[in-house]
Amino acid sequence: MPGQKLDEIDRMILAELQADGRMTNVELAKRVGISAPPCLRRVRTLEEQGFIRGYHADVNARELGFEVQVFAMVGLVSQAEADLSAFENRCKRWPLVRECHMLNGEVDFILKCVAPDLRTFQNFLTEDLLKADNVASVKTSLVIRGAKDDPGVPFDVLEERLKLDD
Repeated sequence: MPGQKLDEIDRMILAELQADGRMTNVELAKRVGISAPPCLRRVRTLEEQGFIRGYHADVNARELGFEVQVFAMVGLVSQAEADLSAFENRCKRWPLVRECHMLNGEVDFILKCVAPDLRTFQNFLTEDLLKADNVASVKTSLVIRGAKDDPGVPFDVLEERLKLDD
């Protein structure tokens, strides 16, 4: 299991930073029970190993005028690897697409999109997404409200699983 190559302190560091990535190294060290210099070394190692991919502000899209959030389920004509990769690369260039996930099943991709208004999203849908090479179908669902949007992973579940594996 991937989490096993991390010791308990590394997992505590990750859990704390996931909850509050702005805390100082001194505060982080205090919370995980070690001194600041080894804490900073551990954080840098976790970054280098790819466990920490970055630090981001949790921006309120609606407060910034992005009133529309849509999930778009995309079916492609071809699922050849080159075509899948080409679609993923295209999604990376579309600013309204905030997340792109390849799925198994009836739908090839699900995209999380944001837009300031329905007209902007509709323009993206009709002028970009539906006209993209290899796109066979698109079904959209407008988000009415969100009930949960937790980042990262549930570290309490990881800890319980690790206890069972011991």
